[in-house]
This record gives sequence, structure tokens and C-alpha cells, in this order.
Amino acid sequence: MIFETGNPARKMFWGDIWLTGCCIFYLLWWILAFRPAGAVKGIKSGWLLIPALILGVAAAVMIIRGAAGADTDGSFFSSEIILAAGAVSYMILLIATQFIFHRQVTSELFLIVAWTGLAFLEINALYALGFLAWNKAVVLFAAAVIAAALSMICYMLYYDLSGWAGYVDGMIPLLLVAVFMAALAVLIVRRVPPEG
Repeated sequence: MIFETGNPARKMFWGDIWLTGCCIFYLLWWILAFRPAGAVKGIKSGWLLIPALILGVAAAVMIIRGAAGADTDGSFFSSEIILAAGAVSYMILLIATQFIFHRQVTSELFLIVAWTGLAFLEINALYALGFLAWNKAVVLFAAAVIAAALSMICYMLYYDLSGWAGYVDGMIPLLLVAVFMAALAVLIVRRVPPEG
């Protein structure tokens, strides 16, 4: 079976699938719990965060393990540079959003930065493994940056919006990540046929 192999690309494939699932559960929770009219609060919607958390952690582990199995000599960046850039970016954004723009800090800031780092790790590894041509890798890096930037805009705007505008604003980052990760999964599975 595809999920039993040690192939780095297949690990990342399952990480992509699980992260897409994480976004779907998180999005379902958001749709129910933050609906402007007739919101479903408490455990009736909150239980959706349990599979979201489990899938999110499992996805991160699989993507990191898969990326670690790629030859970094043929990649754009070392994994250490990507992780360091993520940590520095988070600190800069944390300081800027809280102290310059006075935006309440929530977990979504960490999630946006962490997802961007995972996306960069995976694109970098897929390029090293020969799954992506140079130009396609650059396009995907750019798409990840654009998705992260749009997510940050939504993050910054959220508390200034009310009603349906804020409700939709909160969905956009989840939809962006789900579509991006599903696209990476499709890219991988088209290159790696199922065993059997």
C-alpha cells in the first residue's frame, strides 16, 4: 500500500492529504461555531477541533519526515534555513501585529507561519527529488507566499469586520491551505503510481 512505503514523496503525499483533512474539520467548526445567525457553540461544534488537531500534527510529522528523506544537495534551500526563516518571520510578525498594529495575537498567526514553512519544506524536497522543474518550483514557492500573504491580510482584518464579512474572512485562509495542499497531493500521486 502507498502509505506503507518509506518513499519520501509518499510520506509528503499523506501529509498533504491529512493537512487537507485538518483544514476541512477546522473549516466545518468555523462554519458552525462562528455563523452570525444560529451559531452552534460548545462541544456540539468543538469536537471537530479534535480530528483537526490530530490530522494537523500527523500531517506536519509526515511532511517533515518526507522532506528529511530528500537529498538537500539538490534543493533550493537547506531545511535549517527554512526553519530559521520561519522562526524569524514569526517573531517579526508577532512584534509588528501586536505592538505596531495593535492586533490581538491568536494562534492563527503561528498556524499561518508554520504552514508556510511546511509548504516551503515540501516544495524544496519535491524539487530535490526531481518531481518539479525549476520554474514550477519557483511558481509554487510564489503561490505559497501569496497564500500566506492573503492569510495574513485576513488575520489582520478579522477584528475590524463584523457579521458575515468576518465570518467569510475567517474561512479564506483555511480554504487557501486546503486547496494548496490538495494540489500538492495531486502533483505527487500523478508521479507515483499506487503499488499493487
